[in-house]
Amino acid sequence: MAAATTSRAAGVEIRRADDRFATRTGWLDSKHSFSFGHHYEPANTHHGLLLVNNDDIVAPGTGFETHPHRDMEIVTWVMAGALVHQDSIGTSGVIYPGLAQRMSAGTGILHSEKNDAWRLTGADEHTEPVHFVQMWVLPDTAGVEPGYEQLEIDGELLAGGLVTVASGLERDADQAAIRISNKHAALHAARLEPGRTVTLPDAPFLHLFVPKGAVALEGEGTLAHGDAARFTATGGHTVTATEASEILVWEMHATVRA
Repeated sequence: MAAATTSRAAGVEIRRADDRFATRTGWLDSKHSFSFGHHYEPANTHHGLLLVNNDDIVAPGTGFETHPHRDMEIVTWVMAGALVHQDSIGTSGVIYPGLAQRMSAGTGILHSEKNDAWRLTGADEHTEPVHFVQMWVLPDTAGVEPGYEQLEIDGELLAGGLVTVASGLERDADQAAIRISNKHAALHAARLEPGRTVTLPDAPFLHLFVPKGAVALEGEGTLAHGDAARFTATGGHTVTATEASEILVWEMHATVRA
């Protein structure tokens, strides 16, 4: 499904928050970095192996009803609030900030995602929305057995550096990171206090997303909340927080085959 060759010129492409596709309903405010659903742009279907980077806010008591997926690695990262996951392989639980989650759709899986944690925990009903980023990456092998994994990494994030959240890279096989079914991809996250700097990996494809705060990207200026940078055949740039921020970084050593 992927080839380790570049399809675009080397460099950095900045994508601003306001340029994203948007889906807004009574219960959902979703912004899409790539073509998604009825939003389609032929030149904006993916970067590297990343097909979906949805920045979602879901109202309390609502959410995505049970729906199917197939042959996709889906990683969910909650920024604020709590998201309830339930699926057809018997997994259920509450995802919250600092708890990473991966669902491998494989041969087929049904799941729902809702902002109604009180129904599972017995707590009082809340009125806060849940804000999360959901990212889809192609697996390198089709038809694997569906699966689910989650990992608490809140403690590691307190150190302020890049933390490997999910990875299929052989390099990360011994790390405490969620495994994904693609040996060419890894997701990193960082929580940065103002003035804190991290260095991005060097890889054929990188995707940097800022779901909270604002950062200065070396050589490119400021990236604010919702902005992204797509790197092709370049890397090693520094990122410095100009306010309290979080960043999500996909490191990819292959791209979707044309």
